[in-house]
Amino acid sequence: MLFDTHCHLDDPRLYEELDDVLTRAEEAGVQRITTIGCAHDIESVTSAVRLAHQHPDWITATVGVHPHDARHFTPELGDAIREAAVDGSVVAIGETGLDFHYDHSPHPAQEAAFRAQVAIAKELKKPLVIHTRSAPADTLRILREESAKEVGGIIHCFSEDHAFAAAALDLGFVSSFSGIVTFKKAVEVRDAARRQPADALLIETDAPYLAPIPKRGKRNEPAYVAHTAACIAGLRGEELEALTEQTYRNALRVFGIAE
Repeated sequence: MLFDTHCHLDDPRLYEELDDVLTRAEEAGVQRITTIGCAHDIESVTSAVRLAHQHPDWITATVGVHPHDARHFTPELGDAIREAAVDGSVVAIGETGLDFHYDHSPHPAQEAAFRAQVAIAKELKKPLVIHTRSAPADTLRILREESAKEVGGIIHCFSEDHAFAAAALDLGFVSSFSGIVTFKKAVEVRDAARRQPADALLIETDAPYLAPIPKRGKRNEPAYVAHTAACIAGLRGEELEALTEQTYRNALRVFGIAE
C-alpha cells in the first residue's frame, strides 16, 4: 500500500512518458499519488489539477507557488490558487515555504508568498505542503506567526533533524521522507525517520528529483518510492508491509481523502 505523497508528474521528464511511468508505479505497488502544483503564472496554476482529472481514481493534486518562484507571486496569482483549490481533486496548498539555499527569489518575496498561501489554506481549510531548505528557524517562525496549526500539513522532502521534526509536529505538521533517507551520509535525516512517531510519517519521491539508492543518479519516478519505504522500514526495525500501510493511512488522513 504505497502512497507517493509528493511528485511532479507535469515535469516534462515524467510527463513525456507518463503512461509508462504510471504503469511502472502500479507494478511497484503504488496505489495513490499526489502530484504537486508549482505555478509561476496564472496559466500554470492548474497544471497538476488537469493531470489529476485524467486519473481521478488514484491521483490527487495540490496548487501553490514554490519558493523558487515567489518573486512571481501577485494577488491575482493568489486568487487563481484560491479558485483552483476548491476543485475536488486538490488536497492541499503548496508547495510553499522558504528556500534560502538557492535563493532564486528574494527572501522578502519568499516570506510574503509563504504567508499568503498559509492564509489561503486557512480560508479553505486545506493542509499545507511545506518546502524548507536552509531556513529551519524562519520556517517554524512563520508557521507559528500565521497560526498554520489550524490546518497543519506536511514538511515535504525532509532534510532537517529530529528536533526540527518534533517542533514541526507540535505545529501540526507531519514529516515526509524522500530518497534522501537512503543516502548513508544523511545521518540526521535517517535518525529523524527512525524516531518519527508512526502516525506522523509519510513517504514520497519528489520525482523527478532525488532518486533513492539503488537508483541514485537516475531520473526519479513514483515507482521508486518502494525503495524509500524499504529503507525506512529497515531503519525502524519494522515489517515493510506494516510501514507501507501505516504511511498510506497517514497520507489519507493528512490530505483528508476518504476511502
